[in-house]
Amino acid sequence: MAEAVQHVEFPGRSGATLAGRLELPNGPVRGYALFVHCFTCSKDQIAAKRISAELAREGLAVLRFDFTGLGSSGGEFASTNFSSNIQDIYSAADYLRDHYQAPAVLIGHSLGGAAVLAAAKEIPEARAVVTIAAPAEPHHVLKHLGSSLEEIRAKGEAEVELGGRRFRVARRFVEDVESHRLSAAIKAMRKPLLILHSPLDHTVGIENATEIFVAARHPKSFVSLDKADHLLTDPADAAFAAQVISGWTSRYLPQDEPQGEEPIEHVRVMETGVGKFQNAVQAGRHRLFADEPESVGGMDSGPSPYDYLSIALGACTSMTIRLYAQMKGLSLGRVRVDVSHEKIHVRDSDAVGGGPKNKIDCFSRVITVEGEVSEDLAAKIEEIAGKCPVHRTLEARSEVRTEVRSATAA
Repeated sequence: MAEAVQHVEFPGRSGATLAGRLELPNGPVRGYALFVHCFTCSKDQIAAKRISAELAREGLAVLRFDFTGLGSSGGEFASTNFSSNIQDIYSAADYLRDHYQAPAVLIGHSLGGAAVLAAAKEIPEARAVVTIAAPAEPHHVLKHLGSSLEEIRAKGEAEVELGGRRFRVARRFVEDVESHRLSAAIKAMRKPLLILHSPLDHTVGIENATEIFVAARHPKSFVSLDKADHLLTDPADAAFAAQVISGWTSRYLPQDEPQGEEPIEHVRVMETGVGKFQNAVQAGRHRLFADEPESVGGMDSGPSPYDYLSIALGACTSMTIRLYAQMKGLSLGRVRVDVSHEKIHVRDSDAVGGGPKNKIDCFSRVITVEGEVSEDLAAKIEEIAGKCPVHRTLEARSEVRTEVRSATAA
């Protein structure tokens, strides 16, 4: 499979070249999605990156791109308007349709959400639509122009500061957003809709979510992004939104089953391109993240490599004990296994040898069983835990064979 994040370019209908990033799953693709960013934002905003990575983890390939005149895309922002944003969405959908597969899911943040609602009907392959902090009408964005709005009306254009950056906004933009009415488009969309909005959003008030919800036809869902700000700048808020979207969209996508001529029978780990250490893990149909804690430069988006080793030991221990209990007809309560890992000096262990500076890996295991456990039973459980295959692997010598290949050659 190609690298996890591909940099792509495609022609916009205005003639400008649009830049995007295609986030690919580490395994079979269940479908494609478009992520449309907020007003004057870019494809690399934290919410866009987090949500794309989470959806890729669940088997959905996500194209996030910059509107004309923003980010890495060509063209002049001053020549754009809400209608041109819609056209850019169509261009992105065309690119996916021509090179991969038409988008099954449309996701829009803020004004991008309004643009997605306006464009959805004309993308027939789209099976589900998601809005995040979207205004019910595009003219809502005009309030951000402040006192410059009158200057734009009078002089035809003005330089405006938006999000700490200077943009030249033309009268055509103002007139265009004022001419659009979304309520009819929302009613005519006839696609499942998920609305995400924070009750504390001071940029686009929560009442906008109500208006969109009332205008939409069923099936429609609303989830409150409690305590989040408009841009989901807190990574935890962006991660929560991503998890909600991932779970909701799964109802409208094919099941995540291994597919293709050569199904992956081993574990595959691939860098996502997000953060310093984040990797996507595929084990059969299961998709996970591996990462490192924030204290060492990671994003803490998944277990660390040593956490996965501890998980393997704990899970195998629990399963081994359960199999023994079933075989012997023992009425054993639920088993819990707590595993911790540390490096200790070889003299503090029963091991022989040791690594650099005579340090070895020590996995400490505490097994807890619900209900009463006699001393004899506890001793037997400890004995059976020692027969866990992962336990034996960790204590035995293993061999790791490595081969390096070129991705192009593969």
